[in-house]
Amino acid sequence: MLIDTHCHLDAPEFDRERDALVDAARGAGVTDIVVPAVTVANFATTRDMRDRYGCLPAFGLHPIYTDQHLDSDLEQLDEWLTREKPVAVGEIGLDFYLEQIDPARQERLFAEQLRLAKKHDLPVLLHVRRSADRVLKYLRRFGIERGIAHAFNGSEEQARACLRQGLKLGFGGAMTYSGSLRIRRLAATLPLDALVLETDAPDIPPAWAARSEPADVARYASELASLRQLDSEQVAEATSANARAALGLPLMPRAS
Repeated sequence: MLIDTHCHLDAPEFDRERDALVDAARGAGVTDIVVPAVTVANFATTRDMRDRYGCLPAFGLHPIYTDQHLDSDLEQLDEWLTREKPVAVGEIGLDFYLEQIDPARQERLFAEQLRLAKKHDLPVLLHVRRSADRVLKYLRRFGIERGIAHAFNGSEEQARACLRQGLKLGFGGAMTYSGSLRIRRLAATLPLDALVLETDAPDIPPAWAARSEPADVARYASELASLRQLDSEQVAEATSANARAALGLPLMPRAS
């Protein structure tokens, strides 16, 4: 029943053991893995994850690589969205933590990708780092009301604003650290129907490892269940249903 809503399975760090990692994830109950692209250069490897493992691809231009993106990349993105029918436009967004990235160009590329999401009627997978208010402004401007705020790390007020906009919030490795007080509090108190699970593998490692892997979603479900004082199976079912709703996937039948 579990879904990893954000996993860079095509990352070179996984080249020597990708088959084993996917097998481990399946064994842990992870039925679906969403793999977002970050540049035009990895659109093909993202598609390969679908063809080889049945993953759910998304295509987008990540804000961290703004200085690498060309204006013509937007045309290529439009073509890939048309041809490949991904589950989302992503990973896209704004990153105001890294001061060397031109914010004006970030915002222009983000706006153009939101236009494409609207054109193709697709949800968005959002990178939101020190930029929640600005991201929300653009979502409102373009009428985007479906998607996931990946690795959410904002305030409760910003979380509530994301929910009003129709977004789900992604929680993963950061939630496993006892010192992540704000994230753990949000995970424990926000409405359960607002939350999805993710790894961002190989990034955002959990407290028990040096990197994250898609199988970790099972332990994240247990961690979230503990924070909310719920049964792990209930959390798995709810977060998977939330992910399917956010991505426009068919809902799974409830267990009898």
